[in-house]
This record gives sequence, structure tokens and C-alpha cells, in this order.
Amino acid sequence: MSNRPIIGVLMDFEASGSFSSRPHYAIRTAYFDAVWKAGGMPVALPYLADALPEYLDHCGAIITPGGSYPFPPQWYGKAADIPTELEPRFRFETDFTLAAMDRDMPMLGICAGMQVMAGVLGGTFHEDVRVDIETSIDHLDERPAEELAHSVRIIPDTRLHGIVGHDEISVNTAHREALHDAVDGFTVNAVAPDGVIEGIEVPGKRFMLGVQWHPEFFANEGDPNFELFKALVEAAAKR
Repeated sequence: MSNRPIIGVLMDFEASGSFSSRPHYAIRTAYFDAVWKAGGMPVALPYLADALPEYLDHCGAIITPGGSYPFPPQWYGKAADIPTELEPRFRFETDFTLAAMDRDMPMLGICAGMQVMAGVLGGTFHEDVRVDIETSIDHLDERPAEELAHSVRIIPDTRLHGIVGHDEISVNTAHREALHDAVDGFTVNAVAPDGVIEGIEVPGKRFMLGVQWHPEFFANEGDPNFELFKALVEAAAKR
């Protein structure tokens, strides 16, 4: 029997697309490859609300990955009564994230996953950082995700700093939304040169950390991005 800790990876959702004209889940293989290389057993998790408690029982840690879908108006600082239809992933992921926090489940949020982690704790977002902030960085970068786009400053004395072991690292980027500010529920652990928040962590939790970039594309020994997956798997093993 494998002694690798199970790392549950939430999937993204498409109502239709090139894979199928019917609703289906989708996720890039890079997440699974990074978890496996880090010593974990990656398992994809569908949006089954009744199964949520069992996911948390059987998994040692969770990854909430990147994705593209609109948040509810109040997360953008707009009136809550503006009509909006919430995406299936958003409906499941918010409950999933809150349940993981309540269980003190080790969790790594990546891009949209980080944003949901911040949002359930009261964070609000720029709807389009390229419009709302004067910056020379194209945060919704159209270059391949395997290419580095800009640097981020890692805040000293944070868990992220202890994991990556650097004051500054280079990252890729592919996001439209961006956090306005920190709130009491989380600590900012990484910031882009233009001030955009690039990472958060939740104090008092065994491992609850989010990054705005996509570290799964740099899962190689010696790369600070890979240290995130190794740290998550280590936290899962201890749990």
C-alpha cells in the first residue's frame, strides 16, 4: 500500500467546450505531475456536495487550482443585490474552502484558488487589475505559462519565505482579478513590484497558503516554486 499522502485537487468546470458539448470537468496535468514529483498521491475531486466531508476525511491536503470565472458582485465591492448567476465551481469551492479551514486541512490555493481563499475571509477584488491599477506589468500575460513574467518580493518572517528561502523570486502570471488589500483573516506574504498582492497565508493554520502565480509549471528540484508542493505534501504526511 502506498505511503504517499493523498492530495485532493479540485477541478475546473466547463458547461461545454472542445472536449465535450456537455458539462465536464477539466484540469491541466501539471498539477498532478507536481504533486507526484513532490511525493504525494494526486486525486481529482469533482463537485459532489454530499461527498465533501469524505474528501476531507480521506485527503491529507487540498489544492484549489487556477480557473476563470466571475465572482459575485460583493467580492468586487459592488451592491450585493446585482443579479448574477454563480458558477458551479464557485458554489462548491467556497463551501469546500471554508470546510477545509474549519478542519485545519493543509491547503494550497493557486491563482483563482488563492482568490477564493481570500474572498471567503472577507477580501475584495479589482475586477481587472490592468484597468484599476497604473502598472507596466501585464498581469494577464499571454506568453506561455512556462515563461517567467515578473518578480515578486517575499515578505520576511512569513511561512512562504520559510518555504522558498528567498527574498525575491520570478514568477509567471495569468490573472485579471487582484486583491484590494489585506484583511484581518490573512497575511500578505508576496507582492509584485507594482504593489499587487501575489500571495497570502492564514495565521494559526497548519498550512493554508495561496499564491497568485502558477508554480505547477516549475516543479523541478532546486526551483523555489517546487518547494511549495514539497511543503504541502510534508504537511499532509504529518496530518
